[in-house]
This record gives sequence, structure tokens and C-alpha cells, in this order.
Amino acid sequence: MKIDTHIHITPPELIRDWKKIAEKEPYFKLLSETPHNKFATAEQVVEHLQSHQFDKGVVFGFSFQDMGLCRYVNDYTMEMVKKYPEELIGFMTFRAGHKDMNQEIERCYKGGLRGIGELFPQGQHMDLENLHKTELKEAAIAYQLPILLHANELVGHDYAGKTSIALKSIENFIRHHQEIPIILAHFGGGLIFYELMKELKEAFKNVYYDTAAGVFLYDRAIYKVIREIGVLEKVFFGTDYPLLPISRYEPSLADLTKEEKEQVMGQNAQKLFEKCGILKWKK
Repeated sequence: MKIDTHIHITPPELIRDWKKIAEKEPYFKLLSETPHNKFATAEQVVEHLQSHQFDKGVVFGFSFQDMGLCRYVNDYTMEMVKKYPEELIGFMTFRAGHKDMNQEIERCYKGGLRGIGELFPQGQHMDLENLHKTELKEAAIAYQLPILLHANELVGHDYAGKTSIALKSIENFIRHHQEIPIILAHFGGGLIFYELMKELKEAFKNVYYDTAAGVFLYDRAIYKVIREIGVLEKVFFGTDYPLLPISRYEPSLADLTKEEKEQVMGQNAQKLFEKCGILKWKK
């Protein structure tokens, strides 16, 4: 099974009116005004997956600061997951720590969404260090919801979406939520390399990493390094579509064996999703 675990979908009305929404959402404005930015509807996503022989895609709306907008994109995701149940797995978004968060998690779970994210710690002004004091942990455990969290490297050139969120804050968030599968986007902003540390390898047992936008940042030798570290089974294929198509990632996987490619491009995520009840277990 091939799975793209990092796809953004946008309701047609939001695509039409994005400039109005951007006036009130600084992080959305920052990303939407970049030359690389693209929007995609669920129909476009399904067409893209099918054209590349992918079985499923994990889709979610933009994580706004405004909970009303989060509900709006969650409504669209729920609708599209029902329309394309074989192709799409829906994640929910919200402002973590908001007073209506628990209610929205319950609503979205009942509506068919089976994960959380992609959450933007700095873009949504989240207090990562204190989220364990909210109902997020309890709800995620109760509904078996993995959390997809944005992370980026703190060195190198600046680009739209690159934040100054401390890797230490992400580490602390993980330590407070070890019962929950956490998927760190964009190779975890380099946190994946710290799995060489015995202490972190133990604490990060339930942490996974997606490849989204990795081709912008890393040489394809990254997979050799990850293999050597011994965490290739924790890497999930994610494109950040529509920012990048599946085809852009294929050359970067060239140094992997056939079996390793199959793991990264779907089997690793499939194992977690079966464990969480998102996918039915298959022999």
C-alpha cells in the first residue's frame, strides 16, 4: 500500500476568498502569498494520487488561529472523506488549548476524522510547553488519534513558514505525550538525527517523521543516514501536496532498496494506522 501522509486540501470557497481570510490570519497570509503556494481541492488530490498509483492520502485543512475557520475546513474534510472513503484519510485541525478544542475533537471524530494536524506551534501561537495541562492528551488517547506537528530546522536560509520554535519545546511536548503517536513533519526539523542519543531514542519510541518538503532541504543521502541511525521504519512518505507533487520525491529515494522504498512509501504508515484503528488490519 502506498500512502501520502501529508496533503493539504482547501474548500473551493476558501480558494476563491483566500485574500480576505489572509487579512485576519497572519500565518496563512505569509504562506499563501509565496510564489510556491498552491491550493488543491479534494478532487484534485484524488486525481493526483490515482495518477501516481497511490492507494491513500492523509488530508487536512489549514490550521488557522480562528476556531471558526478550523471548523469550516474540518467540515470540508469530513465531507470529502465520506465522498472518497477508499482514497482519503482525514485529520482534524483546531487551535490547541482553545476552550472549544475538546468539543471539536469529539465532533470531528464522530464525523470520520481519525487524526490531528497539521498543527502549527508558532503559526497558531500554541504553548507547546503547557499543552499537556489541557484536554488534548486525554482526548487523543481516548480516540486513538495520532498528532501531526509542524517542525522545521533552525539553521540555514529563511523561507516562508520557517519558524523559530525551539526543538527543545518539541522534545518537551513529546515527553509529556508519550502515549500518543506523534508525526513530526519535515523530518522533524532535524530532530530525527537526535535519535542517535540513547536518551531521546527511548523517549521518542512513539515518534515518527514525514518527508514533506524534504527535497527542498536535504541531499538524498539523508535516507542512508536515517538507515544507519536505525529509524528508517519511522519515516512516512509525505509530499506537502499541492506544494510538491509525488514525482518530485522519487529521485530522492533512488538509493533505497525496493523493500525500503515500500516501507517509506506506505508500509510504515500503514502499520501505525492499523494499530490506531484508522486502517483495518490485513495479512
